[in-house]
Amino acid sequence: MVFSSLLFLFLFLPAVLLLYYCSPGKIRNLVLLLTSLVFYAWGEPVYIVIMLISTLTDYGFGRLLERSSLGPAQRKAVVAASIAVNLALLSYFKYADFLIGNMNEWLGTDIPLTELALPIGISFYTFQSMSYIVDIYRGTAKAQRNWIDFATFVALFPQLVAGPIVHYKSVAEQLRSRKVDVALFAEGVRRFVTGLAKKVLLANNIGLLWHTISAADAGTLPVAMAWLGIIAFAFQIYFDFSGYSDMAIGLGLMFGFRFNENFNKPYAAQSITDFWRRWHMSLSTWFRDYVYIPLGGNRLGLRKQLRNILIVWTLTGIWHGASWNFLLWGLYFGVILIFEKWFGLSLLGRSPRWVRHLYAAVLILVGWVLFAFEELPKAGQYLLAMFGLTGQPLWSDETMYFAYTNALLLVVLAIASLPYGRLRQQLAGGLGGVGSVLNLAWCGALFLLSVAYLVDATFNPFLYFRF
Repeated sequence: MVFSSLLFLFLFLPAVLLLYYCSPGKIRNLVLLLTSLVFYAWGEPVYIVIMLISTLTDYGFGRLLERSSLGPAQRKAVVAASIAVNLALLSYFKYADFLIGNMNEWLGTDIPLTELALPIGISFYTFQSMSYIVDIYRGTAKAQRNWIDFATFVALFPQLVAGPIVHYKSVAEQLRSRKVDVALFAEGVRRFVTGLAKKVLLANNIGLLWHTISAADAGTLPVAMAWLGIIAFAFQIYFDFSGYSDMAIGLGLMFGFRFNENFNKPYAAQSITDFWRRWHMSLSTWFRDYVYIPLGGNRLGLRKQLRNILIVWTLTGIWHGASWNFLLWGLYFGVILIFEKWFGLSLLGRSPRWVRHLYAAVLILVGWVLFAFEELPKAGQYLLAMFGLTGQPLWSDETMYFAYTNALLLVVLAIASLPYGRLRQQLAGGLGGVGSVLNLAWCGALFLLSVAYLVDATFNPFLYFRF
């Protein structure tokens, strides 16, 4: 089940809200837990067992860590055991077939593949559970004594499937006590509807263009067609993922939870360093807090700092999927970030603003080619087409047709990618009560348009389901 489905919008969500607000405060976490398990089980019920194993394991390890009788070495052993269990589950389901397939290819073996489907959301809730144990070990959070509250944190359906990755310490108090007033609930609805429109009206429609162009033989693509295609993919993945994050944050607000932001207009970035401070911020923060800084960060000299960056970005690539293209994608950004850390940012600082934007945009788009094609030869051929190395013309009549028919959508996507939040707030403040009415009307219109699209939709993918 996905948020951008009629089943969720008109059956599941209304039923959960009704149950939640009709229930006494003491059992509301239980209501959220049970309904979250239903949400998770909709696609593949058997994988509830995997989630419950992870939840019970980390709940037990968390309680164990707070025993005063444990010495430093024993506490480290508990953390190591918890991480080992979590990574073993994640690795088996996400990476086993990748490793077996490559071993069969390289060594000539014939080990059968597991052919297991990837449990939805396992990459997200595994990282959340590991952060919980590490935070207890560091003393920045206390172990949760109520198993239902802890299981609610792990299984909470608004952010289960695609994040944002929530640190336990950021919601520990909210699990115990939270309040929702009309203003907060209304803001949650607004965020949810905005995210739904981004996903359904923007990402899905521009995704059709990418789907058409990427299906063609890259060696036959004119240069402009190749660039148009990867620009379409860049918009699709941004509005797809950020839209889902907006929906998750909005749903959280409806239930009294305040999740951290996951995107901050990443295509306004002026460097790759800036881009990764704006894109999937919860993942970047997780790797910073639980990998980069424990490895020494930038405290141990330049050489080890560069090593730490490469380790983090190797893991970032692998986290996205069991495929060589994701590993290459992570290393690609790791090398660029090393370049910027070493001297690139100082060079960019002396460049005009438009040069910095162009530099970031080109490198981001090249990165999306590596991300979009799991088959590296196809990615290589597409890059050659982008830079005019396949012998094809600059453009064609078909290129002009695609550009013309999608021109208005591309303009809307470009405008929606810009940082205009402060302007919107100023306009709403200046209009007073009229602004509230207009905002309500705008949200209503977006919702109706989104539903109208879904009623007749045949193309409604969600890219981050595979992670």
